[in-house]
Amino acid sequence: MNIQILPLLDTLITSKTRIKLLVRFFLSPGSRSYLRSLETEFGESTNSIRLELNRLEGANLLRAELEGNKKVYCANEQHPLFGELNKLVRNYLGLDVLVEKVVDKLGNLHSVYLINELAEGKNTSNIDMVIVGDAIDTQYLSLLVAKAEQLIHRKINYSMFSLLEMDNVKSELNRKPLLLLWSADE
Repeated sequence: MNIQILPLLDTLITSKTRIKLLVRFFLSPGSRSYLRSLETEFGESTNSIRLELNRLEGANLLRAELEGNKKVYCANEQHPLFGELNKLVRNYLGLDVLVEKVVDKLGNLHSVYLINELAEGKNTSNIDMVIVGDAIDTQYLSLLVAKAEQLIHRKINYSMFSLLEMDNVKSELNRKPLLLLWSADE
């Protein structure tokens, strides 16, 4: 069911710009951006991006505020559909399959983070992850990652740390975009 969401979402939402905006703002809810930065990021005209931003803001899915002379947008986390849109974006990107295939079957796992561009909500062909846990079978993890890559059609790069190691590198990782994807505490 989850794997079929990619063509379904592309069929339901025919605007590629709207899909990019949904991914940008609803994957990483704290993500904020303004029109010109989105133009550079998406490689599209400001007119098409402005049109979609206005539609999403009009539907109250995005909030906007002025910072100087820039109108900065972010997801409206108070919208009743926020949680569902977040799940839909995760499904669209294949992150649900990744969690199901890789995370749930590893054993003594503490947490999994997305890092770099995808953690910022930028749709990329690579998924960069940090896996935190103890006594993880790395051969089994490699096998699961390879299977997940085939299912979601994206390259998965990962770094593994024990809980102790993670405490030592957390400050360095915090300098990069970091998004908690899964936690044993949840």
